[in-house]
Order: sequence, then structure tokens, then C-alpha cells
Amino acid sequence: MIIGIGSDLTDIRRIADTLERFGGRFEGRVFTELERARSDRKPDRAASYAKRFAAKEACAKALGTGMRRGVFWKDMGVVNARSGQPTLALTGGAAERLAALTPPGARAVIHLSLTDDHPYAQAFVVIEALSEGIAGGPVAVSAKP
Repeated sequence: MIIGIGSDLTDIRRIADTLERFGGRFEGRVFTELERARSDRKPDRAASYAKRFAAKEACAKALGTGMRRGVFWKDMGVVNARSGQPTLALTGGAAERLAALTPPGARAVIHLSLTDDHPYAQAFVVIEALSEGIAGGPVAVSAKP
């Protein structure tokens, strides 16, 4: 059963301007250490950051909260499964909100699709609740901050 859907379109130029203007302050406030390390290795780091920014916005929409009600930017981090498929690791308020959305006897699976075509980056998030014992896609949820 689908319990949340979110999408976001981000202008890569806006993220590039923000990175140039605020640098580490912006990066440290919005992105996890893992996201920063991965994006900083990319030839077009602004596009990488923009995709991750879009993923966080899409996830907050799928959770039904936006960036409020205890959900913060760094509570959602883009990570990759062993296959390379992107998903989201949730901590703090985002993990708590996901737990509240997930029906008893089910587990949440987060599906994430990322793309960019300059000057835009786009993300789609679908949160699915699966009955325990049913195989599903990658899930990365942690209650630890």
C-alpha cells in the first residue's frame, strides 16, 4: 500500500548560486556528511547537491509534513543500496513521522528516483508499506539522529 508520494523540481543554477554565496554554511545545514562527501567528488557538484535537495523536498512531501513538525533537512539523507540504486535514510523527526505513517504489522520501503537535465534536477519519492515477510525494494530507516 502506498502511504506517501512526493516530487520536487529544483533549479541547479539556484543551488550553484547558494553554494557559492553560503558555501559550507548551506552544505552543513542541509546535507549529511555522506551526501557532502559524495557531491564534492562529482565534476558537477551543484547538480549533485540539487538532486539531493530535490530528494529531501520530495521526501518531506511524501511524509506529509514539509520542513516542519520536527522534520529537518539532515533527517533525510540520500544513500545508495549495494546495487547503486538511490534511496533515503531517515533519522530523527523524519524517521518518527515515517513510523507514525506505517500501519501496524507493516514495514516502510522508500523508493527514490533522481534525474537531472541542466538546468533542472528532479526527484520522485514513493513510500510503500509492505506486510512483514513480503520482499520489497531498498529501505534505509534509522531512529538514531
